[in-house]
Amino acid sequence: MGGAAAQIPTSFGHELRACLRCRLVKTYDQFRESGCENCPFFKMDGDNERVVDCTTPNFNGMISVMDPTRSWAARWLRVGRFVPGCYTLAVSEALPEDMQALCEEVHVQYVPPKRV
Repeated sequence: MGGAAAQIPTSFGHELRACLRCRLVKTYDQFRESGCENCPFFKMDGDNERVVDCTTPNFNGMISVMDPTRSWAARWLRVGRFVPGCYTLAVSEALPEDMQALCEEVHVQYVPPKRV
């Protein structure tokens, strides 16, 4: 985490999806091509089923974060340690249990949404 910026969504239509763990927003194709920059352990790149399991098209709002370490909004949304990119304000679905177990295995925190 940290380092280079995440891909910016190439379109802003119905094909946008958000990572269920870090809330990074990209298109389905972008997740399939390069995975999630904050969650490489999900190994979404090239795996259609994994993209569907680890992302959702159901989210509220979006913010672009250019410098997560200096942005009060990024800290408030708890994305201050993630790569620069576009993030959703909230997701409404929880990560599947097997992916939650994977987070535990790699010692990465997962915070489920408040309302599921």
